[in-house]
Amino acid sequence: MATEPLSAGQKALQVNLDRAWYGTIAEIGAGQEVARWFFAVGGAAGTVAKSISAYDMAVSDGIYGKGRRYVSRERLEQMLDREYRSLLESLAPTRGEATSFFVFADTAATRSYSRREDGVAWLGIRFQHRPGSEASQVVLHARLLDSETAQQQEALGLLGVNLIHAVWSVRDDSAALLARVGDQLSRDRVEVDFADVSGPVFQHSDVRRLNLDLVLGKIARAVMFASDGRPVEPSLGLYKRPVVVLRGSFRPGEGDLHILAAATDQLRPAEDRERVVPLAEISTADSHAPADVHTDLLERLDGLAAAGLPALVTDVGELFRVAVYLRRYAVPRAVFVAGTRVFAELFREKPFDHLPGGVFEALGRLFTPGVALALYPDRDAGTGELLSASTVPVPSEFRHLLQHLLANGLIRELRALPPREG
Repeated sequence: MATEPLSAGQKALQVNLDRAWYGTIAEIGAGQEVARWFFAVGGAAGTVAKSISAYDMAVSDGIYGKGRRYVSRERLEQMLDREYRSLLESLAPTRGEATSFFVFADTAATRSYSRREDGVAWLGIRFQHRPGSEASQVVLHARLLDSETAQQQEALGLLGVNLIHAVWSVRDDSAALLARVGDQLSRDRVEVDFADVSGPVFQHSDVRRLNLDLVLGKIARAVMFASDGRPVEPSLGLYKRPVVVLRGSFRPGEGDLHILAAATDQLRPAEDRERVVPLAEISTADSHAPADVHTDLLERLDGLAAAGLPALVTDVGELFRVAVYLRRYAVPRAVFVAGTRVFAELFREKPFDHLPGGVFEALGRLFTPGVALALYPDRDAGTGELLSASTVPVPSEFRHLLQHLLANGLIRELRALPPREG
């Protein structure tokens, strides 16, 4: 029988009562919420060797050294390095034979009077899985989505307690560990959109699979993979970069890569040739998903990496929701690519029955400033003729709408490339 997840207080108390698990909690910036849980429930002397909080940037630099950004993986790694080294130097000689040491660290920025966007945080834990062992490590990136600063801080505290407890309780199962970091939190409050693991506990873990689990387990709406196939924190590949996005299956022989290459080449202005990101988007919101969804997705990601293309794996159904997601990263222009037959289906309204305004509402949400749609010619199933954006058949009540979108540059026509040989 399923049981309710433990509360943050119950988790903190369980960890506190284990005298063989001992370490440091270090928090800088807006992240000053995790240690409080362990002190509030009692028994923290059994867990916390030291808690440290640095809010002033100069103080942070004095402790951990200079960094290019304060809320970054670089800063998180500096914190873990220094605190773990200090912990072992101080305590390993006297209690190292009976104690598994750990360091939890986070660096975060939440909403404030001068910062009105979503909160962001890097969190990590470095730990011994048994006394004297080589350290293993978990690193997470999270977006804090609550509208109020206090709520973002509370969510960060819950997330940190979840991570510490998960490592303490299920450290041998990386998939179960990640599933528990979202306990007592919804994606409306927190999205964990990047995870990395290393060390002896995780030597058999597939980091790509773990990041897919963030989407499949409803912890993130999207995760990103770089052009070499590695998972990356999305802003590293998207921030202030124009994108050309094609949603497709990207299975061998289906022609998606051909269309994305054509669109990227034809839509990319000369001045942006080095900046435009051709982005393959794979949506898991598919009722026909295969039984082994992990293997299927990994094979498709392998093909995209072989072609040198970055990928975004989402569980988003509608394209306008992908546009909303991209706006998080200040993307100046986003062009979505579709075949003309796929576009014609939009006007049948079936995909948008759940929206009060149907296809009109869907298009209105999609065509926000900086967003356009590019149509690649498909062949008519009956005649075999190429259907361009201007000749695609749509119901009569939508023809003037299509002409309006074409005339105003919201829909762009792509040229069909010659069929590839072989």
